[in-house]
Amino acid sequence: NEWYTPTRFLESAREVMGSIDTDPASCEVANKNVKAKTFYTEETNGLDKKWGGNVWMNPPYAQPLIYDFSSAIAEKYKSGKINQAIVLVNNATETAWFQCLMSQASAICFPKSRIKFIDENGKPGGAPLQGQAFVYFGENNEAFNKEFGSYGVVVYVKR
Repeated sequence: NEWYTPTRFLESAREVMGSIDTDPASCEVANKNVKAKTFYTEETNGLDKKWGGNVWMNPPYAQPLIYDFSSAIAEKYKSGKINQAIVLVNNATETAWFQCLMSQASAICFPKSRIKFIDENGKPGGAPLQGQAFVYFGENNEAFNKEFGSYGVVVYVKR
């Protein structure tokens, strides 16, 4: 069930946000590449913890956790508890959790191809059966477009 993010996407997230301060849905292995100052694991349950600064999240994709993490990040951004965030999820645009993310997002990138996640040793693993999306929360849309635009189409969210 562990799908580790390739480092180039994490480097792009750091470029956009300046740092990754919190990863609320992680593990020791993933954080070797994420390099979040604070990270929470399944055992420490990031849903119950304080998140701060700039957040990176590749949440668990199973229900109800994906909805729980999606609603948590949307609420925390809306209330000003976090500065910026980038979330990597499947592009399931019709789902309640995706719509929840989009209710507060600033921009989204739909990659040109499915992401080939890596295993715990950094080797390319499998690709999911559907495409992914990078959802950005923040005021730095220009930097997000510059960094993530090379991966696919970036769309700005207008309210």
